[in-house]
Amino acid sequence: MECYEGATMIKTFRGKIADGAQDRISLHTNDGAIGYRLVKFQIMTTAPTGAATEHVCKIYKTTQVVNNTLTIDALVDFSDNVLLGTAVWSNAVGYGLEGTMGIIFDNEVFNQDIYISQTETTGAAACNYYIELEQVKLDLNESTVATLKDIRNLEYPRP
Repeated sequence: MECYEGATMIKTFRGKIADGAQDRISLHTNDGAIGYRLVKFQIMTTAPTGAATEHVCKIYKTTQVVNNTLTIDALVDFSDNVLLGTAVWSNAVGYGLEGTMGIIFDNEVFNQDIYISQTETTGAAACNYYIELEQVKLDLNESTVATLKDIRNLEYPRP
């Protein structure tokens, strides 16, 4: 679907992710000419009026499988070059954070699949997520750079 000149195309994704799980959002194309920029990332527990829960969700440019093991945790490291954004939800009174908070790195342009991870720190509850991505047309040079960055991140995984 084409947009009018000057208009931006927004793609949305939503889902429910289990505690300690990872979801993949397929964005890759054969030529890599379409890039994406993260615009919005929101989360909410599946039972907002129920028991106290604390969720940490993160969006990555690469899978969080290291040595055939899924490595999902509640630690947030902004120096991680494959991290695109993070969101926190808490309805646990007395834990220091009540409500939601999200931070996204909207200057990152990517053209490959992205991965969402979720950890619930007070139990094992699932969490809902909502993502908005701005579609960006890439010229050949931009497409090559974005693809090479993503390939490099796959070849040299985080420690």
